[in-house]
Amino acid sequence: MRSLMKIKWVLGILAVTTIAWACASSKTQGMSTRQQILKRVYPVLTGVTRFFGVNSRSIPAQQAVAPTVPVYDIPFQLIDGTPASLAAYRGKKIVVVNTASDCGYTGQYEELQKLYADRKGKVIVVGFPANDFKQQEKGSNEEIAGFCKKNYGVEFPLATKAVVVKSKEQHPLFKWLSDPQQNGWNKEAPAWNFSKYIIDETGKLIGYFDPGVSPLGEEFQKNLNIKPDQQ
Repeated sequence: MRSLMKIKWVLGILAVTTIAWACASSKTQGMSTRQQILKRVYPVLTGVTRFFGVNSRSIPAQQAVAPTVPVYDIPFQLIDGTPASLAAYRGKKIVVVNTASDCGYTGQYEELQKLYADRKGKVIVVGFPANDFKQQEKGSNEEIAGFCKKNYGVEFPLATKAVVVKSKEQHPLFKWLSDPQQNGWNKEAPAWNFSKYIIDETGKLIGYFDPGVSPLGEEFQKNLNIKPDQQ
């Protein structure tokens, strides 16, 4: 048991050291050196954070509660400036996630894209790039769209950059997601980049999930009513 603990501590130290080194790296063609390294260490990072219980909370609704404010009425803009709302996805499970290009969890773009591609027609993923956590999304909307498509094959909808943390500038959708007076029960705003929310087919919020919870993992899939072997 002690040996296992030591191994996990070493993995944690390696992950943190690698990420710290990557932060100081200069840009190369395509992805920056930092982004390339973070993409590679993503599996280690998520394993370490889950082990230590960091950014790993799953908070499902005890029961689906009808919101006092309809989520389908909240407008937003797609990353190309096109007006949109979640009403277009009524009848599907909707995963809303705040994203960033320079985060240890950025590799989760690949998992979110797999979820979207495998469950197309039943699950929609909507990403909201945000620069709220350690300024890990400094790019323009055009740069973000290109980065996501080129490096992770992202096809699911992306919104324009937004503020997702609780503040005067918080996007109305994230205000709804983190205000129990609007959504009916949940007060959790994003804990970090790649925090996730699930909205059911009728517009009810049914779960909040920290960044360390994989969208392909058993806990998340259970709340989508999708068995892992059905992916």
